[in-house]
Amino acid sequence: MGPSVQGSGRSVVTIGVYDGVHRGHQRVVERAVAVAGERGLRSVAVTFEPHPDEVVRPGSHPQRLTNPRRRAELLRGLGIDEVEVVEFTLEVSRTSPDDFAQSLLAERLRAAAVVVGEEFVFGYGGKGNVETLRTLGEKCDFVVESIPTLDAVSATSIRERLVAGDVEGAATELGRPHRVEGVVVRGYQRGRQLGFPTANVETPQYTAIPADGVYAGWLECVPVANMPALYEGERWPAAISVGTNPTFEGVPRTVEAYALDRDDLELYGAHVAVEFAARLRGNTRFESIDALIAQIHADVAATRRLTTGKST
Repeated sequence: MGPSVQGSGRSVVTIGVYDGVHRGHQRVVERAVAVAGERGLRSVAVTFEPHPDEVVRPGSHPQRLTNPRRRAELLRGLGIDEVEVVEFTLEVSRTSPDDFAQSLLAERLRAAAVVVGEEFVFGYGGKGNVETLRTLGEKCDFVVESIPTLDAVSATSIRERLVAGDVEGAATELGRPHRVEGVVVRGYQRGRQLGFPTANVETPQYTAIPADGVYAGWLECVPVANMPALYEGERWPAAISVGTNPTFEGVPRTVEAYALDRDDLELYGAHVAVEFAARLRGNTRFESIDALIAQIHADVAATRRLTTGKST
């Protein structure tokens, strides 16, 4: 499964896909960090890439709530010392529970304690559960603690909310606004022609993008290795459009964000994050450009109220 984590000391390990690092995940991770602190050990979060479902059920294409970089950032933000990404392959999927516990937890990570959610399963065919892990821990010299899950909080339910455009409900489960990331590319520049220049964000395949519509939220430049450091760390309230823009024919599905009151931004090639605060409306075909511009003004005003509390 790759080289050992740096350092010779023992660790407290938590394991999961952790896509989204939602409120249920946070409970498990925070407990692992607390146990590590109590024992004076390093904390390690084990995650998997690609998503195990994609390997076990090819073509399932689970929509990703967080990319690997963002997932690691969120885990470290909860106090995790090290994030160990296991490349999930067919070979890994066929690892027995015994081998998983021995090779990864005992030998590679030198686990003294393992903290997981109470519904945790592992090993070939998901044959291992928390009780299996406890039994293996007795043989491999680590203790196991399971944390009750939060009812109605899961990556699946968050994806369902996003498909329905319920970004506020998704934010409640995540514990923060949902975001998508990508690189700003050249679009049709229709927003600029209308007086509202937008950042056209090219998102990675299988990104969990909310339903078509217009949203209030934020646009932020995110520093990423080997990418242009433009407006690094800056964040602006933004009116966001997701969809094909029915007023114009033949437009592919896009995520576009207009940073309020900023017509001077040159973001092409920058890595950005778009965060969704609230859904304003669905997409509508307008009979005239003037009607479209009037609606955009209304969308901008609503965005301003929701993101800054100001009306002007």
